[in-house]
Amino acid sequence: MTPDAVVRLVAGRLLQYPDARLHTELPRYEEALAGAAPEPARLIGEFLSYARVTPELELAAHYTDMFDTRNRRCLYLTWWTDGDTRNRGLSLVRMKRIYRDFGLEFASEELPDFLPVALEFAALHPEAGTLLLEEHRAGLELLRLAVTAADTPYARVLEAVCATLPGPSPETKAEAKALAKRGPQHESVGLSDPLEPFGPGVELPWPAMPLERTPA
Repeated sequence: MTPDAVVRLVAGRLLQYPDARLHTELPRYEEALAGAAPEPARLIGEFLSYARVTPELELAAHYTDMFDTRNRRCLYLTWWTDGDTRNRGLSLVRMKRIYRDFGLEFASEELPDFLPVALEFAALHPEAGTLLLEEHRAGLELLRLAVTAADTPYARVLEAVCATLPGPSPETKAEAKALAKRGPQHESVGLSDPLEPFGPGVELPWPAMPLERTPA
């Protein structure tokens, strides 16, 4: 697994609702970060230090308060591009098709544009996953800026995710919005030439949650 894939997989776990499993698996996340680049590992390590000393109910309440469309801190990628419009439904269908074409069946009550889901896909298929995240780079960076402004340790996790993408992150909302006008720097994720999915016997550092391999 590449260093960027490790960061994305760990970050995807940390950006899910922090239930009891999070605290149980903190040592596993720390161990996994040994395979990440130093700076993203340091950033995520700061969040892990915070999570380690924060009571479960307090962390859960903080998470619920932090990630909310009302506060414009939304973890659903197509919300940033389509809002609550008809176009968003088409975007969600497209994301499901992308996962399926890369040998992964979306199996969750969450929406397929939920950032932790996209990060898991980006960990499993780094090249295609980078393209997918770049398609949503403007929203991802706006989320990072909004969470940073809220002065929360979750900002470190989003900074680490953005560090896995090409080029520097924008420093202002205006710069992030300009990314949306320019569009992705590279070709969008294609559906006609998928990568080969993982075969039987290949295991992740811990079980995949929202994505399951398509049966042969």
